[in-house]
Amino acid sequence: MSIWRKLAGAAAGLAEGEHMSGPVRGLLGSFAGNHIFHRDSRAQRQVAFTIGVIALGAKMAKADGVVTREEIIAFKEVFKVPDGEMQNVSRIFNLAKQDVVGYEAYANQLASLLRDNRKLLEDLLEALFHIALADGVFHPKEEHFLADVAHRFGFTPTQFNYIKAGHVGAAKSDPYEVLGIAPDIDDKTLKTHYRKLVLDNHPDRMLARGVPPEFVSLATKKVAAINAAYHELAKERRI
Repeated sequence: MSIWRKLAGAAAGLAEGEHMSGPVRGLLGSFAGNHIFHRDSRAQRQVAFTIGVIALGAKMAKADGVVTREEIIAFKEVFKVPDGEMQNVSRIFNLAKQDVVGYEAYANQLASLLRDNRKLLEDLLEALFHIALADGVFHPKEEHFLADVAHRFGFTPTQFNYIKAGHVGAAKSDPYEVLGIAPDIDDKTLKTHYRKLVLDNHPDRMLARGVPPEFVSLATKKVAAINAAYHELAKERRI
């Protein structure tokens, strides 16, 4: 079943006010049933990821006080939402935006649901960065929002800065920071680390850890930043 068909059920359940315990389960409504939260279920990971992007994206888009047209367009572009399914996505987005539950509750529950899938939490954070930067401005309130979500996901400030470097002024960023490594790394280790980063962001790897097929385009910008940073260092080091 398409992820968007699953979200149609989530939207219907939420609109009818049928809630499970916790904000993410509430957004899933009557569609999922408790079985969807079995930790080894790929469907669980895909739905939790998608709901997390929509719910936290809605709240993050309002972090600077206004949801811009550019942010909505970015959401549609990066996640390749089919025209026929945008109504369901918009329904959840708008309901989450108006929900009295704060983003902290959503972030905490997603961290719990996906605690054994750290890379998927990183993918989710990458998606939120894309939405934040869609209007060309990285507002201090958006940065605070993302830093706090990252903390709740279990990332250290250093790890957060590494993720941020791939999005915020990547072209001007320190290539070591973009790659998440120290300047004293040797050439052999640098090459190994670079290959691992590229492999981790390959669409097949993303699908395996629970990113729905419609979302794998998330990796394009990240891989481009990784390649640019590595080639800059390779040229500098003559390797």
